[in-house]
Amino acid sequence: MSLGIRVSGRIGRPVAEVFDAVVNPKKLSSYFTTIGGASAPLVKGTTVTWWKDAPVEVVDLVPESRIVLRWDGGTGEDKATYKTLVEMDFKPLEDGGTLVTIAENGWREDAAGRRGTYLNCEGWTQMLCSMKAFVEYGINLREGMFLSEMKGEPASAPDV
Repeated sequence: MSLGIRVSGRIGRPVAEVFDAVVNPKKLSSYFTTIGGASAPLVKGTTVTWWKDAPVEVVDLVPESRIVLRWDGGTGEDKATYKTLVEMDFKPLEDGGTLVTIAENGWREDAAGRRGTYLNCEGWTQMLCSMKAFVEYGINLREGMFLSEMKGEPASAPDV
């Protein structure tokens, strides 16, 4: 068994607009991958780079419905990285909004894996909040959020 997380939230825009805010590198770089950006659109079977040096494999992509990614989400107690699976689902709501659910699974059941699940749960929750602010109101919540980003460096896990 491995560790995993799931977060979800409502974005008050149609699913096509919300989905595009993730697959479109210019939009994603405006609210999430702000330092270093996203290197290319998400296309099934490709690998893109987020934040200058984070390779993200696009395992599956169903337009306006689902994105499945694999990336170096975990770091073992031996300091070696391993891949986790990120699944993003986009569900149109009757009120015209979109329910976005993000799940990430595959962390090892050790202290480093537990820490990774906590940090990435925080990160994906922050992404949803930032996406909502950007898509609904054009606001970049990440600006000034992280001390590292204020120095021009991608956000990093705090030493705990």
